[in-house]
Amino acid sequence: MSTVTTPPGRLADAPPAPGRRLDWRLRFAALSLIWGFSFLLIKVGTGAYAPFQVTLGRLLFGTAVLAAAMAVRRERLPRGIRVWGHLAVAAFLLNALPFSLFAYAELTIPSTLAGICNATSPLWGMALSLIALSEDRPTRVRVAGLGLGFLGVLTVLGAWQGFHGLDATGTALALLGSLSYPIGWIYVRRTLAGTGDSHLSMTGAQLLLATVQLAVVTPLFTTLPTRVSVGPLLAIAALGALGTGLAVLLQYGLVAEVGPTTAQMVTYFIPVIATAAGVALLGEALTWSTPVGAVIVLTGAALTQIRPKPRRTSRR
Repeated sequence: MSTVTTPPGRLADAPPAPGRRLDWRLRFAALSLIWGFSFLLIKVGTGAYAPFQVTLGRLLFGTAVLAAAMAVRRERLPRGIRVWGHLAVAAFLLNALPFSLFAYAELTIPSTLAGICNATSPLWGMALSLIALSEDRPTRVRVAGLGLGFLGVLTVLGAWQGFHGLDATGTALALLGSLSYPIGWIYVRRTLAGTGDSHLSMTGAQLLLATVQLAVVTPLFTTLPTRVSVGPLLAIAALGALGTGLAVLLQYGLVAEVGPTTAQMVTYFIPVIATAAGVALLGEALTWSTPVGAVIVLTGAALTQIRPKPRRTSRR
C-alpha cells in the first residue's frame, strides 16, 4: 500500500545511527499493523463523516506529520514547475483518488473486503508493467502468479455463487483504488526519476498537493456535519497521523535499511491484519471463501514479484 513518491535509482535518506532507532523487524511489524488497521479506521470514520471529509482529514493529519518531520530535518520542498506538475499528478493517483475510492467503497462493503482488494495492487502492477514498462519482461512464474492472483479475487468475491450478497459498486470502487496505486507508481517512475530531491521532501510536497486537491473538491460535494462525532474524528486523526504520516516515515526508513524487496513484503500482512481487525472489533462476517481467497491472492502477488536472476557472462 505504498502511497509515496519514490523515484527509482535513489534510496531514502541515510537513517540515524542504529542505537537511536528500533530494530527494523519491530518497525516492519508496526507498519503492518498501522496499514492493516487503516481499513477499520476508514470504516469508523465514514460512519459519521462523508468519504471526501474522511479523506481530507486523513491528508491534513498526514501532511502535518511530514511537515513536522521536514522542519526537524530542515528539509525544503522541491523546486521547479515541472516537478510540481508531475507531483500533482502523483498526488492524485497515489493519494487523493485511491483514498477517496476506498472511503466510498467502505460505505457498502466490509473493511475486511476492502483490505483484501488493496492486496491486488501487485497484480495490477504486474499486468500494467507488461504494457507500460518495456524493460519489465514477463516470465512464466510471474504470469502464473498473475493468473493465480485473479483466481483468488474471484474466490474472495464468490464467483461460483454469482457474486450473491456482494455490493458490486463498493467492490469495484475498492478494486479501482487498488489499481490507482500501480498507475501512479508507473507515472512516477517515468517522470520523476533523478530529481535530486529527498524522499521526505518529495512525499511532503505530494501529500500537500493531495490535500489541496481534496480541499477544493470536498466543499463541492459535501456539507458541514450537523454535529461533531468524537470517536470517528479520532479515527480520522489516527488514520492520517499514523496510517499516512508515520507510516510513510517508517516505510522509506525500512527501504533505506533493508531494501525495497524486504520492505514491500508488508503488503502481504495488511489483508491478514485488516481481516482480523474487522472481524474482532467490528463484528464483520467471515465466510470460508474470504481467507482462502486472500491466501490465493497473496500467493499470486508474491509470485509476480519474483524476477529472473541476471545471466552470468562467461569470461574468456
